[in-house]
Amino acid sequence: MRVRRHEVLDSTSDEAFRLAQAGERGPIWVVATEQAGGRGRRGRAWASPPGNLYATLLLTDPGPRARLHELGFVAGVALADALAEVAPGADVGLKWPNDGMIGPAKAAGILVEATEFGGGGGGGATACAIGIGVNVASHPSGLAYPATCLAAHARAPRVEATFGALATALDARLAQWRGGEGFSAIRDAWLGRARGLGRPIRVETAKGALEGAFAGLDATGRLLVADGDGESAVESGDVFIAADFVRARISEDVGT
Repeated sequence: MRVRRHEVLDSTSDEAFRLAQAGERGPIWVVATEQAGGRGRRGRAWASPPGNLYATLLLTDPGPRARLHELGFVAGVALADALAEVAPGADVGLKWPNDGMIGPAKAAGILVEATEFGGGGGGGATACAIGIGVNVASHPSGLAYPATCLAAHARAPRVEATFGALATALDARLAQWRGGEGFSAIRDAWLGRARGLGRPIRVETAKGALEGAFAGLDATGRLLVADGDGESAVESGDVFIAADFVRARISEDVGT
């Protein structure tokens, strides 16, 4: 396992792409003690103070381009494996599409990005950056959802031990995925950790909000929401499980 370590970076994923542009093909990890410009899905800022884990795995052409979105599920299952190892006894789970949970609170996030380089016209290679942030020593407050950190669930958690568990788990799950051939097993493992399965959820998408029961994932990883009219498949969005969206509505009502 090759690792490049930095004290401060704008973003470990941005650094991974810079390495790819310079000729690095991976697999290689980029790890930072602190990020000045960490980000989550949809360009949201990711608070990145020292004491937590910020790491990105750079891969080149890990599978067919049509299946690269599955890497988010591969990373999610590996993240759950790692959290369960470093916080034994904790109630570890996953929330679609990219959250690592302990109990009802978010403890980690995943952002998978890809870009093509060289060859033009789709003839080049594809660099994939699997970015993972884990709240080890601290977590942000004042969010629309509850958050937590490993320090609240494990005795003296360490960033290095967390990274070691994550890197080992992701290597194993990538081998299981096999470029997409083993996605059904990954999907089953993800559903085994799924938060809110069978429960009421609200999904906020670019086209509006959708409410119903979390009915699982289809064969491609799309979220299935069941209501009185049947099932709807959602490709992207933000999921709020029953207690979360009740809390959000209360916040809206009181103007917080």
